[in-house]
Amino acid sequence: MAAGLHSTRFYALLKREFQRYVRRPWNTFLPPMITNVLYFSVFGVILGARIEEIQGFSYILFLLPGLVVLGAISNAFENASFSIFHGRWNKYIHETLTSPLSYTEMVLAYVLSSASRGVIVGVIIAIIGALFTPVGIAQPFYLVAFMLVVTLLFASLGIVGGLVADDFDHLTVMNQFILRPLVFFGGVFYSLEILPPLWRTVSLLNPMVYMVNGVRYGFLGYSDVDPNAALAVLSGLTVAVVVIDVVLFARGYGLTD
Repeated sequence: MAAGLHSTRFYALLKREFQRYVRRPWNTFLPPMITNVLYFSVFGVILGARIEEIQGFSYILFLLPGLVVLGAISNAFENASFSIFHGRWNKYIHETLTSPLSYTEMVLAYVLSSASRGVIVGVIIAIIGALFTPVGIAQPFYLVAFMLVVTLLFASLGIVGGLVADDFDHLTVMNQFILRPLVFFGGVFYSLEILPPLWRTVSLLNPMVYMVNGVRYGFLGYSDVDPNAALAVLSGLTVAVVVIDVVLFARGYGLTD
């Protein structure tokens, strides 16, 4: 039987993965809420009062898009990697593999559900930020486009992480010691314009710079990089990683004993 994305089985898996985190809001949404209240309070209000405007924006407003990106991609990655690894660990992913779902449907269900968690967390962080400073949307199209692309990208990367991890500690290492440092050095707390030429060039090698600046362009209409080029490159990278996910599923990489 030909598999299609409008099939009942696809939506059944998508719904299951969506409900996985929606049914536990205190574990899913409360931690990023508390963390970002602290970020906005310490970095935005206390420290921000002592920092001059950056590119014409108050520090707390300049900070907000980066925190949205950090929360969104962390949760998208964490959701996908944990879901895949937990399914492997407890063997119930075999039920999905033996279902009539195509490998593309399996991957897209995991990716879309995880990306939705990232988007929801990003919106929550933006709302929290609005409690501390007036927040506008200068470029709605770019904001929506970048939020979708970066969450889809990290949800698909999360699948790779879930497949290659040997234990739960590996998932923590990926998120806390690889992902977060890249984001922090990706222009969340500063503009690339204040860096010396050498370090500005080095920073451009960090893909997080393009994600943070893309979302910043959506909120503020300002970016240190070309948003069109960044969106095109990130979109292509997202498609490439999704294809890799499908290939890994088709080969059974990490899924079978």
